[in-house]
Amino acid sequence: DTCRNFHCKRGKVCHADKQGKPHCICQDPAACPPTKDYEHVCGTDNRTYDGTCQLFGTKCQLEGTKMGRQLHLDYMGSCKYIPPCTDYEVDQFPLRMRDWLKNILIQYYERDLNTSGILTEKQRNKVKKIYQNDRRLVAGDHPVELLLHDFEKNYHMYVYPVHWQFHQLDQHPVDRLLTHSELAPLRASLVPMEHCITRFFQECDGDQDKLVALKEWCHCFGIKE
Repeated sequence: DTCRNFHCKRGKVCHADKQGKPHCICQDPAACPPTKDYEHVCGTDNRTYDGTCQLFGTKCQLEGTKMGRQLHLDYMGSCKYIPPCTDYEVDQFPLRMRDWLKNILIQYYERDLNTSGILTEKQRNKVKKIYQNDRRLVAGDHPVELLLHDFEKNYHMYVYPVHWQFHQLDQHPVDRLLTHSELAPLRASLVPMEHCITRFFQECDGDQDKLVALKEWCHCFGIKE
């Protein structure tokens, strides 16, 4: 099978011609496998797609057109009304996000206590200090005032989680800069729950070059180093 190890970008599938030579063609959206409701996604055209296969297949078929260039994955789940983010909400967003990142890492660490493999040894050693600190604010729906107080009192617990998330996203390529496509996986999964995340990422890009540098990322989260 000449297509076995032939890679095509999202929205395209491998097809062997009459000579058996593999090449990429657009995925037929109608031929995508059936999906469950929770696998539906919302496109930037405000249309609900049955899954990412259907979305990127449609985008491929529109290649070269204005509509094709503008179509991207907006967020996970069916399209719904996303309220605008107020100035007050966007100011409070880093407090919740920092706390969430810290608790995600602690969850990973707890899982690794039984079956290692999620975090590297170096990462486990970093998170272990946060996990064992008896001043750590446990996961929960905390008021803004408490999150702010905890950040001021236990600042050192929040530095690594913020750096860790940046490096998790900085993959294609690893260049200490986050592109729109690198930010997309985190943003798309959080939009339905955190409607300020789009505006937050936009405002993190201080020089408006469509790239979020590590320094800009840390500044957005209040990390000074």
